Amino acid sequence: MSVDEYAQARPAVPLRPFVAFYSGYRQDGVAPARHRGLPSPYLTLIFTMDDPLEVAAHPDPRQPPGRYDALIGGLHLTPALITHPGRQSGVQVALRPLGCRALFGMPAAEVAFADLRAADVLGALMVDEVRDRLRGAPDWRSRFAALDGVLLRHLRPRGFEAAPEVVHACRRLLDEATPVAAVAREVGWSARYLTDRFRAEVGLRPKEAARVARFDRARRQLHAATRLADLAAAHGFSDQSHLAREFHAFAGCTPTGWLTDEFTLIENLPEA
Repeated sequence: MSVDEYAQARPAVPLRPFVAFYSGYRQDGVAPARHRGLPSPYLTLIFTMDDPLEVAAHPDPRQPPGRYDALIGGLHLTPALITHPGRQSGVQVALRPLGCRALFGMPAAEVAFADLRAADVLGALMVDEVRDRLRGAPDWRSRFAALDGVLLRHLRPRGFEAAPEVVHACRRLLDEATPVAAVAREVGWSARYLTDRFRAEVGLRPKEAARVARFDRARRQLHAATRLADLAAAHGFSDQSHLAREFHAFAGCTPTGWLTDEFTLIENLPEA
């Protein structure tokens, strides 16, 4: 009998400025598959429960394939390729860029464009504790609550935040699709200085991060769109061709090709 489970939840309220959502998955006895890990405005933090995560290709092509019990991946501009042989399970944490500093004491730029063993960044004790709690919990609600508990313990007190101007820029660029020039005026910085400070914290330039965020919003609505032209207009692309070019840049395929390849995943995309 095959198993194919997916669950999604928001974190505890104090964590929400730093973590967008949790995604839990468990599959066994399904067809082997390959999944694109697409660029998004969130860092990727994955704790497996059983088999290691198999990354066949990283956003940085110089990084060799690897197997990970837990992985943290920074913001990136090209897809990763993840495979499984018909069995996989774990929880993925959608970590906001500013959450990297708040939870782990370092700017997100330190892991940009890289996939790293989470134990090397977070410490083996934390990773082991999370994985043990996930495996011992009876259901997804309990697993997410266990993860809440561990992350709340690691939440830094005030004083570890990024500069207020960078915090404002992250919200306006990633969540509210505000033009970079307008954000620079709002914080009283030149566009060049904003770019330098933002990149030092997040790992991407402001315009790159804004493009990724726009792409992420559009691709999460792709399965419900009746016309690509309407989807493009709704998310600020100049036309359907512009949307298609961004898909090629960030996903390495067309929008319809991604829909075909990722259909089972798309049915469960979180709305966060």
